[in-house]
Amino acid sequence: PKPKDNFEDMAMHAAARLLLSTTAQRASRAVNPAAFEAVRPLASAAAEELKRTVLYDFHVSLGAKMVPFAGYSMPVQYKDSIIDSTKHCRSGTSIFDVAHMCGVKLHGKDAVKFVESVVVGDIASLKDGTGTLSVVTNDQGGIIDDTVIQKVNDEHIYLVLNAGCRDKDLAHLNKHLSAFDGDCTMHVYDERALLAVQGPKAHIAVQKLAPSVDLSKKYFSDFFEAEVGGYPCFVTRTGYTGEDGFEISVPNEGAVPLCEKLLAVDEADVRMAGLGARDALRLEAGLCLYGNDLDESRTPIEAGLTWTIGKRRREKCDFVGGSVIKAQLEDNSAVKTRRVGILAGGAPPRNGAIVKNLEGKQVGVITSGAMSPVLGKNVSMGYVEKAFAKAGTELKVVVRNKESDAVVAKMPFVPTKYYRPE
Repeated sequence: PKPKDNFEDMAMHAAARLLLSTTAQRASRAVNPAAFEAVRPLASAAAEELKRTVLYDFHVSLGAKMVPFAGYSMPVQYKDSIIDSTKHCRSGTSIFDVAHMCGVKLHGKDAVKFVESVVVGDIASLKDGTGTLSVVTNDQGGIIDDTVIQKVNDEHIYLVLNAGCRDKDLAHLNKHLSAFDGDCTMHVYDERALLAVQGPKAHIAVQKLAPSVDLSKKYFSDFFEAEVGGYPCFVTRTGYTGEDGFEISVPNEGAVPLCEKLLAVDEADVRMAGLGARDALRLEAGLCLYGNDLDESRTPIEAGLTWTIGKRRREKCDFVGGSVIKAQLEDNSAVKTRRVGILAGGAPPRNGAIVKNLEGKQVGVITSGAMSPVLGKNVSMGYVEKAFAKAGTELKVVVRNKESDAVVAKMPFVPTKYYRPE
């Protein structure tokens, strides 16, 4: 059967991909629609085996539709449609439960040195209380995970790992910690939940519950500790939507009360939102989904994330897989493909859709795609041969054996609105 082209099924399909897949090489293979259709019985059969965040009962009480995602039962949407929920986040405030993700503290006098041995970023040069996106790499320079890293101070690093990568990430970090000749220990924040409060009015809601902090002086990627709604929280001004927003780490017992307090801030127009809207928002913002757009076969240079490699670090590349990445930095011909944005007509191209040049030769593959609720047209990203990666290049995308016109486009598709100094 053919998967339907609506957002509810799109989100179901995304959940199925992450739950059913046993390899991080999906982007190079054709999609199997039958596997997508299996998500509904799978969700029921595996319900007892799925983990639950501390907000599970709260989601159910609000009428959320729950689906399997990264080993958890997570809300894909609430009573509003995914289209409406996506648009709402671009005009009001949305709360996303991201407590399935893995918060980690690395601390000790050599914490920065250790972190720089396993990620590509220049962490040492960050000011205290600021952060950056970076990637964890394997021996071949491939991306084990992407992560937001906060330098609390020289002896305290806070990072958040993707839920689907938790086990392999922690094993990777522990492996390198055991061989590390320095002072650094790791703590996993299982006693904390994580909320993403996103949208142009998010600052209104958070400011009302955190009166001790002047949010007008906290910019994109800044980190601070404060009481929010009466609970001791770690707060980062960041998110996965392209909008202004905050990720708030709160003690487990405070997760539901904090959501309730945020929802009660009428002037911020706050609603709960699920995975369906989150996926549409991040795609409109040109942000990668690990397992689709990033995996262990892709280097940060191929993935369009060269900017995450700190300038100070490019000479030595003294991190895991650094020799491969250094070779690509020094010889552009070593990079064969690039991640690009693609606008296509016809049915929305999904993960695995083939990209061809105008002569009919396959030159790439779609890794994420959907119809944008905000733009009202198809948006997607994928990998194409380098010769076809320039914006404006005309291509063809194959969906269900039917070719549609496509063009390489710059990302983000919807302008981002991160809060930065003027």
